[in-house]
Amino acid sequence: MQSYIPFLITVSYMVVAVVLGFTAGKGKNMNNVEEWGVGSRSFGPIMMYLLIGAGGVSAYTFMGSPGWAYTKGVPALYVVVYLTYMAILAWYFGPKVWELGKKYNHVTQSQAIADRYESKALGGLTSIVTSIGVLAYAVIQTTGSAYILNVMSYGLIPTWVGVFLSLGAIAIYLYKSGLKAIGVTNAFQGALMLFVSWFVGLWATQQFTGSYSFRPIFERVMQDVPEFLTLPGALGDMNATFWTTSILISFFSIWQTHWIQWMGADSKQSIRRSATLLPTFYVVLIPMIVVGFIGIFAYPNLANPDTVAIQFAVDNMPVIVAGLLGAGTLAAAMSSCEPCIHATALSYSKDVLQPLLKWNETTVGIWTRRLIFPIMVFIVAPISIIQPASLVYILLIGYGFIGQSFPSIVGMFFWPRATKHGAFWGLFGGFVVTLLFSFVIPHPMDIHAGIWGLLVNLTIFVVVSLVTKPASKETIERFFPEMVDELYEEKILPSIQAETK
Repeated sequence: MQSYIPFLITVSYMVVAVVLGFTAGKGKNMNNVEEWGVGSRSFGPIMMYLLIGAGGVSAYTFMGSPGWAYTKGVPALYVVVYLTYMAILAWYFGPKVWELGKKYNHVTQSQAIADRYESKALGGLTSIVTSIGVLAYAVIQTTGSAYILNVMSYGLIPTWVGVFLSLGAIAIYLYKSGLKAIGVTNAFQGALMLFVSWFVGLWATQQFTGSYSFRPIFERVMQDVPEFLTLPGALGDMNATFWTTSILISFFSIWQTHWIQWMGADSKQSIRRSATLLPTFYVVLIPMIVVGFIGIFAYPNLANPDTVAIQFAVDNMPVIVAGLLGAGTLAAAMSSCEPCIHATALSYSKDVLQPLLKWNETTVGIWTRRLIFPIMVFIVAPISIIQPASLVYILLIGYGFIGQSFPSIVGMFFWPRATKHGAFWGLFGGFVVTLLFSFVIPHPMDIHAGIWGLLVNLTIFVVVSLVTKPASKETIERFFPEMVDELYEEKILPSIQAETK
């Protein structure tokens, strides 16, 4: 019976999450898009801190990053760098996004882009392209959840069953309570992750070195396997160029999930305060990466590197500690999977299906919630069961697609001359190149496929925008009130009149 205590603790977490999430929307009309989608814009700074922080700290924190440290070494630290950049982006863009959304009733990134460029087709394309990356992230989390349940049950629960168990639990409370459920469960999950990661990391360090200092671990790595401490890493597949461009594409990626979470804030000050604190949440990565380095010596021939931290806990720690790690890892996975499915359902409904099928707001509200089921069953679950690559590599591929919306966002806040044709064809060109260089000719010259796509995207965006007609004066006035006179009265209108003559 004692051997199953870690499994019971892990599953108990899932039950608690379902109860918390299910009751979060009690008394609210969840067929209302504003309520289900952005929680009536009611989250304060602490809730935003936990909502965004727990959403960013995911299965790769407890499985993928230790797995990379175990197989590659320091290339795993790319995660630490890009999460810091994401906090900077949240601090800068979050308040701007919230202000526009509050003023013009935007709930998704694609909806805001469609409004700025007066093009529902562009909004729909943005939704579909960026959802590839968002759903890739959901696959990572679902695969991570299945790994956890499989290891904790000593193989009793096959990974395919674990996929459906974790998605089923999320479906219950996500359908019932929307972003409210994500906020409440992330608050609980975040506190659990912060405690578990450091507790397990320090415990493993003490067992391995006899002290709580990480230094002896890295001294041994430097002495016995120094290739783990330099790029391109122990496997030789993460050179400085690919490592750097992976960070760059992550930096340029403003997620649909984060955009919607910013919309859920009660004020732009709440976003800025939470973003200021975000790096304090991301310290959970450090002890888990250290556990991965310990695994180099503890498990020299581990079949699945992504399970190194879980395996170490199950084999070497008291059952309660192992169970807490299982619960913490499951919490990390579920807290990052649920916003991906939520954001994709909301965006597909608002930005793809509503313009296509002419839905009214009531129909959108009903179908937004229902869409989580086909997304789970027909997209996330099958790919998670196939397990096409390591958890971190799936994430890297996904960022290439998410980053393609960046030029359109730049045109939304900084460049009134940007046009719908430039944004549309830039996005389309960037998507095609990213797809080609991700799967057909992987990362030419060791430059991340998403960076190649972004270069093509930006070039088309600028060139086509300069030779096509900008948005109407009314739209420019809403987004750039200080620049509308200069753009239309001094530049655009005279040139249009000259062409007419």
